Amino acid sequence: MENRITSFIGIVVSVFLSVSVGIAQAGVAKTNNNSNSAKLQNSDCIKCHKKETATIERNGGRHKTAVTCLDCHVEHLPLGKKTIPKCSKCHKGKPHYKLKNCLSCHVNPHEPLVLKFGNNVTKPCLTCHPKEGKELKDHPSKHSKLACSFCHPVHGLKPACSKCHKPHVKGQTTRDCVGCHPAHEPLVIHYSNDTPTSYCTPCHKNIGKLLKKTTTKHGTLTCAFCHRGVHGVIPECETCHGQPHTAALHKAFPKCLECHMDAHDLVK
Repeated sequence: MENRITSFIGIVVSVFLSVSVGIAQAGVAKTNNNSNSAKLQNSDCIKCHKKETATIERNGGRHKTAVTCLDCHVEHLPLGKKTIPKCSKCHKGKPHYKLKNCLSCHVNPHEPLVLKFGNNVTKPCLTCHPKEGKELKDHPSKHSKLACSFCHPVHGLKPACSKCHKPHVKGQTTRDCVGCHPAHEPLVIHYSNDTPTSYCTPCHKNIGKLLKKTTTKHGTLTCAFCHRGVHGVIPECETCHGQPHTAALHKAFPKCLECHMDAHDLVK
């Protein structure tokens, strides 16, 4: 009798243990299935990464509009280890993207166009701004000897010309300056026909004095009216005056200023 009871108890314990192990295994399997099926949503990121998501929302550029958090951060600790992607994952195919150490300028990928430069940065700039680089090279000036970051310490900043240059006349604005002197080829001077004479005479003082004292109609004209469009152009008198004298006189004196001496203070 005693042996039967002992045997029965053994069977009950064995069954109980088998059921318990089965339940435990089923629970583990269910947990694993849940962890494999669980996926992060973009809305989950702000729960832990408030600073980063706020930065993207405020100043993310295309990192806000073209991609989501999970497009870049496809894995997350502890299940994944590649949480920070390489820039080349998306940015490739252009000379600029071949530069190394992207984060030396683009210091925060969550606001990628807020750039910080060193003191003498030029070559990286020219990979995106080749036109400006060509202008500086093809038309040498003091500007050609400066690093891009000397004038543009912040990306997109266009400094006032008066930061380095004294204006020709009081009250000139940067817009007035670049109307004649393009910043990347400042000695290639173009101007509109209504450019005031006061912009010219600070550099051409003697001519300014002559125009001021002359009693001829030339004194009522602006410099740009005669010297149109491009600095240094000297017009032919015939452009405005035709041939006002006899054919014989023009033949004897083919150069008007042989008699009239100086266009800025004509001898009548």
